[in-house]
Amino acid sequence: MTCAPASGHWQPGLINQKECNLKVKRVVANIEVADVTRARAFYHDVLGLELLMDHGWIRTYGSQSEMTIQVSFATEGGSGAPVPDLSIEVDDADEAHRRMRDAGFSIEHGPVDEPWGVRRFFVRDPYGKLVNILAHT
Repeated sequence: MTCAPASGHWQPGLINQKECNLKVKRVVANIEVADVTRARAFYHDVLGLELLMDHGWIRTYGSQSEMTIQVSFATEGGSGAPVPDLSIEVDDADEAHRRMRDAGFSIEHGPVDEPWGVRRFFVRDPYGKLVNILAHT
């Protein structure tokens, strides 16, 4: 058994994970924008993410902290909300909400306590992307 199907088409059970030792080290969300400088106020100034890379045409904000790698695919955002473009987990959703509100960003939903154990709110970033800010309760 190989790590990739010879046909090029994935089928359930076709790949033996014990034989495939490829480790995903990072997942990066790439958001196409016309002006990379506008991200700073939202992602750095309010959320406190560090500027990790700046090549002029791309700026990457993040954290040097160890993080969990996740990719979500959804038909809705839960509780009847739209699917957000990005979800960011923080340690205090209410503090993040206060900072976003004080900075003048548009709060679209919440903050609310959801039945699956998170407190969250939706906010629009400078590019109009819907961002789910959450903390596990």
